[in-house]
Amino acid sequence: MNASVSHIEVMRSQLGRARGLGAGGSGVGHWWAERVSAAALLPLSTWFVVQMFRLGGADHAEVVKWGGKPVNATMLTALVITTFYHAQMGLQVIVDDYVHGKAHLPTRILVKIGTSLIGLLGVFAVIKLVAAGNSQKS
Repeated sequence: MNASVSHIEVMRSQLGRARGLGAGGSGVGHWWAERVSAAALLPLSTWFVVQMFRLGGADHAEVVKWGGKPVNATMLTALVITTFYHAQMGLQVIVDDYVHGKAHLPTRILVKIGTSLIGLLGVFAVIKLVAAGNSQKS
């Protein structure tokens, strides 16, 4: 054997090596999902802020007409979905870090249900805005 080659010791259990998992197993996927949703929120939020400045001083009819356009409705829906998905991911990390014992699972479920319901209400509001915008055209 070559004496100059150093041996690298792997600090994982036999079961961990057999499964090919690290310490948590799914942490990398969660980390990437948070980063991708945050990156998606940058242009969506910038678009939304610019649109709100453009609509500053507009009356209700103009805002409804603006919201009835397919591009604006799609962007608003993407913003709502991405925002609440990102919020759910962030709140899940907080629950995992600070809630322990029997309360952990119910709290995680409550966070998922809460963010999903609020996001669904946001999507429903966009649908209502599109319906109102389409009814004004007729």
